[in-house]
Amino acid sequence: MKTLLFNEGPSEWNYLTEDSVNEQIELIRDGKALAVVAEDDDIFGFAVLILGHACPRKLSKYQSLDKIAYIKDVVVGKKLAGQGVGTKLLLECLSIAKDKNFDDVYIERHEENLASAGMMKKAGFELVETIYDPAKRFSGSRNTSIHVMRH
Repeated sequence: MKTLLFNEGPSEWNYLTEDSVNEQIELIRDGKALAVVAEDDDIFGFAVLILGHACPRKLSKYQSLDKIAYIKDVVVGKKLAGQGVGTKLLLECLSIAKDKNFDDVYIERHEENLASAGMMKKAGFELVETIYDPAKRFSGSRNTSIHVMRH
């Protein structure tokens, strides 16, 4: 997963550091997050679904963390980009969160990342708010758009 993330994930829109990736892997190991994987002979896409109190604290302004899940990263190999794999991964994350009785699922993107915006819209996410986020966004508007899917 790390290889796919670092080979296919970096772009002007994504905030990707070694520390954030290691943190996600640790959450998965500790059972505080799940990796939702698209694979055949090899992994060609995945999403990380963070559960409850392991979600970013900033989301507590919208809802109690014990009632939500958060999709951290969604990565699809460039060869399959635009073929609906990302949307399918999001839909699977939503299904898992619902099965685990989380009320809502949050996700965020760079405000100007239109590919992510389209994928989120197809999966049914709605915009919550857009915030200026210079610590995380280094290009364009430097804004983060936060979206939610309510169950």
